[in-house]
Amino acid sequence: MTPTTPDLAIRVRNRVMGRLMPYLILLYVVAYLDRVNVSYAALEMTADLGFTAEMYGLGAGIFFVGYFLLEVPGAVIAQRWGVRVLVCRIMITWGVLAAAMGFIQNATQFYWLRFLIGAAEAGFFPAMIVYLGHWFRAADRGKAVALFMSAISLAMVIGGPVSGALLKLDWLGLEGWRWLFILEGMPAVVLGITSWFFLTERPADAKWLPDDEKAWLVAELERERMSREALQTRKPTVWQALCDPRVLIFSAAYFFGLLASNGLGYWLPTMIKSLSGFSNFTVGLLVSLPYSLGVIAKVLAGWSSDRTGERRWHTAGLLLLGGAGLAAVAMLEAHLAFALLFLCIAVIGLTGYTPSFWAYATSFLAGTANAAAIGLINSIGNLGSFAGPYAMGWLKEHTTGYAAGVWMLAASSVITALLVLAARGNPKS
Repeated sequence: MTPTTPDLAIRVRNRVMGRLMPYLILLYVVAYLDRVNVSYAALEMTADLGFTAEMYGLGAGIFFVGYFLLEVPGAVIAQRWGVRVLVCRIMITWGVLAAAMGFIQNATQFYWLRFLIGAAEAGFFPAMIVYLGHWFRAADRGKAVALFMSAISLAMVIGGPVSGALLKLDWLGLEGWRWLFILEGMPAVVLGITSWFFLTERPADAKWLPDDEKAWLVAELERERMSREALQTRKPTVWQALCDPRVLIFSAAYFFGLLASNGLGYWLPTMIKSLSGFSNFTVGLLVSLPYSLGVIAKVLAGWSSDRTGERRWHTAGLLLLGGAGLAAVAMLEAHLAFALLFLCIAVIGLTGYTPSFWAYATSFLAGTANAAAIGLINSIGNLGSFAGPYAMGWLKEHTTGYAAGVWMLAASSVITALLVLAARGNPKS
């Protein structure tokens, strides 16, 4: 008996999810951990090297300047030449540079290595979004992006206790924060090598897919591609896609969204340490709490967005929730228990919005133009990841406490929501 199309669709989706998603999540967990472990290292590194809050904020954020410069070329390369080659190069390079952070001696070395790590990682995220588009239909893409991006929250959940434990090391005369960078950088090199053998570029190349499932998936993805192109009055060039007003609005929205989420993420361990006086390990555990809830929020939001087909209000509503949580933190920072409660609410909003955001932002272009648009949105957005940590450090140096910085993050989250509501992607979204 031949399976019905719905049965076949479910079977194909589950097989592709089971084969690819655990590995892709692992890649992103390792990548994101290497990106944010500086926030835990800062608990000891800043005192050891004599860094001010502003110096740390600049070094944490300068990662995203290098990231910005090479993001769009990386996305286009992923679409035209293939994801597997790009991911292998990226992971090996950034793993080596991330481990080298364990040997810095001054601010200049700190700035340069953070810049180079950002340049090395550029292209990874849009390559993964392009890759998911090669394997998942539009109806399933929100779930796929949600699961993939849950790696960000998982990295924060895992990174807290692991980084807290590594800070206790004292081997070979090197401080714990140095071992944190060295030991967390090495897995990226190993995964860069294994990715060459494990990743399959497209469904047509998948020997692990049965013939009927392969033929169905290839046909469905091709039908969707042709449908998107048919909706366009003319096929845009890469340059035209980059100048599309919708792409520019989504780029601005992601700038303010990442300003809020990474401005919080890079300072959260230091904030909790300052407010509580707890040990580094306890701080790591407390940081992991809101991001554990963020994992659940991200998956549920992606599922709901796919089930309803609605993207705009899923995105904007969670951003407004995040802004409200941050505003409450700014008002109640002196009350640790309440501050932690509202930090959980803020993180739920600031992590949960991303699956529906990306499903919405990628709903109106196809092919290389779509890859370039993804690259630009992520590239400009990540300048917000530079601005957020640096502005938090500057405000910490020039005001009392963290309240001014957290108010800035709350305003950024609300601005993101308003820009998303102003955007017009696929009318069905």
